[in-house]
Amino acid sequence: MSTQHHPSPLGSDTPWPIWVLGLLLLAVLAGVTLQMKLHGAAAPQPTEAVQWERSLSFVGQSNGDIAVLDAATRQEVARFQGEQGFLRGSLRALNRERKRSGMNPDLPFKLTGHVDGRITLLDTATGQRLSLESFGPTNSAVFSQLQWARPAS
Repeated sequence: MSTQHHPSPLGSDTPWPIWVLGLLLLAVLAGVTLQMKLHGAAAPQPTEAVQWERSLSFVGQSNGDIAVLDAATRQEVARFQGEQGFLRGSLRALNRERKRSGMNPDLPFKLTGHVDGRITLLDTATGQRLSLESFGPTNSAVFSQLQWARPAS
């Protein structure tokens, strides 16, 4: 019996699942960008009662991890390892605007929990705001856990 080679549906030797994953990643990034454009830069409404607030810096490490620093103390309060698609995509979208505007990449982000349960991430450099709850509870939980994160003892 001879083995037949079936070409990729996209006309290259690259396996089609890789193309699908690439297209899915592009769709997620486009969704984050669209959400940021539609809702991210909106000014806070006067009725947005703040329950908690935290200034944080996100620093890429040489091993690919993302260290989260308390902006006031500069102490590491959390570390994200591995894929972390939503976290990385959100930060990439905000940092892209900083670069485009020539703003300081080291300024902190402000993570805010509102009384109504919403969580927002404000870029203090550009004023852009992501309404994290609009991406679903699993994605917003990635950021909401940083409310209580403390330096390792």
